[in-house]
Amino acid sequence: MKEEILKVSGLSFAYDKSRRALEDINVSIFQKEKIAVLGANGAGKSTFFLNLNGVREPECGEIRYRGEVMGKKNRSQLRRHVGIIFQDPDSQIIATTVKAEVAFGPMNMKLEREEVEKRTMGAIREMNLEDYIMRPPHYLSGGEKKRVSIADILAMDCDIMIFDEPTASLDPVNAQMLEEVLNKMEQEGRTILLSTHDVDFAYRFAERVLVFSKGRLIGDGTPQEIFQKEELLKEANLKKPVYLELYELLRKKGKVKESPVYPKQLAELDLLL
Repeated sequence: MKEEILKVSGLSFAYDKSRRALEDINVSIFQKEKIAVLGANGAGKSTFFLNLNGVREPECGEIRYRGEVMGKKNRSQLRRHVGIIFQDPDSQIIATTVKAEVAFGPMNMKLEREEVEKRTMGAIREMNLEDYIMRPPHYLSGGEKKRVSIADILAMDCDIMIFDEPTASLDPVNAQMLEEVLNKMEQEGRTILLSTHDVDFAYRFAERVLVFSKGRLIGDGTPQEIFQKEELLKEANLKKPVYLELYELLRKKGKVKESPVYPKQLAELDLLL
């Protein structure tokens, strides 16, 4: 059984009095999960992430990290253990060189110099950034900046990695590279949450899907379970993934074998033909 890392209970949050951005969210997040967070723009996904990361303070409810309630005095623990990579890398890149950027987090954790160097270079190597160490990150390409922002969080050695629209603005090659990095992180024991409008990517990558609509959590289940709920998809303005639609069409026509586990990729579909 997987260990519970975060427990969110009765979480509500409002930017102003006119409308709550989050309404009574209850969810547990476990070690080594790959979770896709789906919903239309304004559904509450980014606000949910900022509360998990400790940047925002809940209006009511609580967040527990490894059983301990995160309040005003210890909310900084969330920022140390829950890393977030924003959709726009420029919004979090601040240093003048790639190495200084990646080292910024560990330095602010007040680690020994040798540990800072170890973590910085380890993250740089993991993201294949050795050739960019002394280059200004603001002049890198979009895909390269994304790799730098991921290295930022890797160097802090966070338990939970949050990605807000990670494939946005990436070309197919860099999107594939990112997916490989995400899978490697999961294999190393990290928990991954990501928001995306790409339902095909979510269906292929995630083992669990959370669906938000108008600040409420309206769905929590496996991709297969979530994407078969027509009313839920309609409420959240989501569509079915292509491979799921294709499999269901071929099954109706008797062209594929029945399978309790639906195919997520072409190779898996081909085995059922």
